[in-house]
Amino acid sequence: MNAPIDLTALKGRQQTAWASGDYAVIGTTLQIVGESLAEACDLRWDENVLDVAAGNGNATLAAARRGCKVTSTDYVSTLLERGAERARAEGLDVTFKVADAEALPFEDASFDAVVSTFGVMFAPDQARSASEMVRVCRPGGRIGLANWTPEGFIGQLFKTLGRQLPPPAGVQPPALWGVETHLHSLFGERAASIAVMPRWFNFRYRSAAHFIDIFRTWYGPVHKAFAALPADKAAALEHDLTDLLNRMNRAGAGSLVVPSEYLEIVITRR
Repeated sequence: MNAPIDLTALKGRQQTAWASGDYAVIGTTLQIVGESLAEACDLRWDENVLDVAAGNGNATLAAARRGCKVTSTDYVSTLLERGAERARAEGLDVTFKVADAEALPFEDASFDAVVSTFGVMFAPDQARSASEMVRVCRPGGRIGLANWTPEGFIGQLFKTLGRQLPPPAGVQPPALWGVETHLHSLFGERAASIAVMPRWFNFRYRSAAHFIDIFRTWYGPVHKAFAALPADKAAALEHDLTDLLNRMNRAGAGSLVVPSEYLEIVITRR
């Protein structure tokens, strides 16, 4: 029988990975996803909104720009600091708080809307983090999510990483949050409705080599993977990522534009 998974230890390693590099370098390019999610959730002026695993604050800023009272949370304090810098630059009043998606430090039914863009999907205990989002959302409120799909580019990127650096046995892949049936298993009984819209984000770089250089320098999971691998396996990973990027590139030889599918989800709390 396999030993039970130590989710606390796994989360600690994940936290270290996301704190390495500087996710904000990539995160700021994803701002359009936060804006789209804010519109999908139909956020209203003065609503209380919680951003879970907010990173450097894309959904946070989108909600604050719509007059919401926003609390932005993440378990990496340096990312919250980057979000706070962005909020100050725009004169937006946002509360920033270090918090774990699996143990949110808020009362039941505290928020009108709870959102997460490419954040909560990476929490190791998926059922617990989903339950926490439901718990702090008021009945009739909305839970808005943007989650990469397994088939899309980022889902394939993580599969490529996994060939050289296998994930811990028994841990559910984050990209399951981009599968509609899995969302129903996580939220179904507590949801009055679950609306799912496939969308695409375009990663835009000069070339596959440029993308890999940026991601291995700044994007925590890729940064840590290259750092952990011996030279031959790091070279194999670079080769596999180059092949993936070139196969999915729709811009031709002169540039790199790689569409990555994600699901935009709005769950109405029962």
